[in-house]
Amino acid sequence: MKQSLNGSLYRAIILITALLAITFFISNIFSSTLFSSTSTTTAGMIGDQSVIIDVRTLEEWNAGHLATAQHLPLDQVTVSIETLVADKNQQVYLYCRSGNRSGQAKIIMDSLGYTNVTNAGGLGNASELLSIEIIQ
Repeated sequence: MKQSLNGSLYRAIILITALLAITFFISNIFSSTLFSSTSTTTAGMIGDQSVIIDVRTLEEWNAGHLATAQHLPLDQVTVSIETLVADKNQQVYLYCRSGNRSGQAKIIMDSLGYTNVTNAGGLGNASELLSIEIIQ
């Protein structure tokens, strides 16, 4: 009798685990296809979900920047980032001249609750990483 109960319990655990795995798999498929933002047309976006931000000075920006980037100097990140990137889970790529200021901006955004921020380094590194040309 105990062996029969143990066998039934074992089968129930396996069944529940399989159902949970299937549910997780299906929810990931639907969340990545049905609930992704495809109607956003914000400049500075890769595909429909990523924002690229140049945190250098205006003079540096005017000398050349990524074609689809938006400009937000490092000293304005704390006060203006929420108007530029409202969704704190949205993918954001930051760059500057060397990666130092974009690293500082990433720390600021992390402290504000942003969860998907990447320091893309300097302008050249960001251009290569994101496959976006530099324009003036």
